Amino acid sequence: MSRPVAAGHRLPLHVPLAVQRRGDVVESVHCGSLIAVDPAGRTLLSAGDPLALYFPRSSLKPLQAVALVRAGLRLPPNLLALAAASHSGSADHVAGARQILATHGLDPSALGNVPDLPYGTAERDAWLRSGGVPSRLTQNCSGKHAAMAATCAINGWPVDGYCEPGHPLQRLIHGVVEELTGERIRHASTDGCGTPVFALSLRAMATAFSRIRTGAPGTAERAVATAMTSHPGQVAGEGRDVTALMRRVPGLLAKDGFEGVQVTALPDGRTVAVKISDGGDRARMPVTVQALIRLGVDPAALSGLATTPVLGGGLPVGELAPLSFDDEP
Repeated sequence: MSRPVAAGHRLPLHVPLAVQRRGDVVESVHCGSLIAVDPAGRTLLSAGDPLALYFPRSSLKPLQAVALVRAGLRLPPNLLALAAASHSGSADHVAGARQILATHGLDPSALGNVPDLPYGTAERDAWLRSGGVPSRLTQNCSGKHAAMAATCAINGWPVDGYCEPGHPLQRLIHGVVEELTGERIRHASTDGCGTPVFALSLRAMATAFSRIRTGAPGTAERAVATAMTSHPGQVAGEGRDVTALMRRVPGLLAKDGFEGVQVTALPDGRTVAVKISDGGDRARMPVTVQALIRLGVDPAALSGLATTPVLGGGLPVGELAPLSFDDEP
């Protein structure tokens, strides 16, 4: 059940999931919702309003990549991981996007995403020092867009307009997303990079990631999961928490999304989906880590990701830490 806030809109019933303490005082509270499911769809953990609809933003990319592979896209694993990435814009990431395009007879003019500077701080600084300006190749979704353009070339579909909802590529993705999530799409919008994004529940996203992670050999799901788990540096980048998490838990599939979204699937298909209500980024990973620990992941493997120090005068004076989902702040 949700609260009405305005005509046609409902307010999800989020609950406190993380707090930031400075000294002995709670300075900030991050509310949100989460769910953990097993491959059979049974709920293992739940908090807040995981059945409300949210835009998964870039955590949708692995589902989109499955659709591209089903449509005939064949890439080496490192480049397939880049197709599902929100990359930092390193030289390797940019070169990979170029390679996807060139392999299919395309150049960067085929990209339909918005120009931007590299997402990673170090990568952005290096790009600016070299005289770089915002470009479609350095924007964090360029791997996905290159793969989408390539899939159009493979199938003889128009490359121009591939971001439009009525384009054959996007109609295909729409159907694959409904299949993987088991949820009918009722609301759609446009993501920051220009592609369609669908409103889905956390349960739906958890279901999809579980199906991708446990996909049978030879399927598009298995290809995407293997690519991402084998190349975590392509999925995000150096210094990024998603890459660190995947490296620390071998075989774990993880993808974040703007506005406080994180979806993570263990090798056995148990999956956690998190949404932080304020859209901020800092509570997303600590809450996810707390849920993974509750599912039995070794806390030692997740050290340093579960909490974030709060500094005063350059020294630790508190921390941002997850609640136990049913705790009061």
